[in-house]
Amino acid sequence: MPAKISIVIPTLNAETALQQCLEALMEGLSEGLIRELIISDGGSNDATMQIAEAAGAKIVTGPASRGGQLQRGCAAARGDWILVLHADTVLSRGWATVVNDHINNSEQGAYFRLKFRASGLGALWVAGWANLRSQVFSLPYGDQGLLVRRADYEGAGGYPDQPLMEDVALVRALPPLVGLSVKATTSADRYQRAGWVRRGARNLWTLLRYFAGVSPEKLAQAYRR
Repeated sequence: MPAKISIVIPTLNAETALQQCLEALMEGLSEGLIRELIISDGGSNDATMQIAEAAGAKIVTGPASRGGQLQRGCAAARGDWILVLHADTVLSRGWATVVNDHINNSEQGAYFRLKFRASGLGALWVAGWANLRSQVFSLPYGDQGLLVRRADYEGAGGYPDQPLMEDVALVRALPPLVGLSVKATTSADRYQRAGWVRRGARNLWTLLRYFAGVSPEKLAQAYRR
């Protein structure tokens, strides 16, 4: 029986983060979990592709757009389950055992507990809010990872090809998700540059505007200013 999980990672000039992300996934190979690794690249001009090739990844390419890249990557997946991760996310040790137990005993989609690669109250506050939002509203973001049956992913229509909120759009179309006792440690660079409170408030305002019907294209323009 082939391994059950296809791992999909979108990349764009991710050479400084991708290697660590991939190293953390190695335990999934020894557990017999990982069927394939798919890197969906948006036009990297650094060493991202060399790192992906060295890891034996299946490489999918196309225009840079998180939604479009994820759509293409998941379309290439052949596993019964899809595990989507950002290139700067590192799963905590023991994740393979937790995931293996979950997929053998449940059909429910899942996400991981967010942690930032930073210290201080700002990091704890933003991560705490993200984990609370996920638990109460079943609304994790992409940096928390997403583990979902391929049948459920396809039934929900998959990732939309849009520049922002592609993760929210998909999660809202899926059945409620469950949190797993695995930490997804991700980069804090964006928050450290903009400030924890300012960036956190901006993210919340963007989410509220999306719920109010503002297009992802307009949101993306405002988000990147």
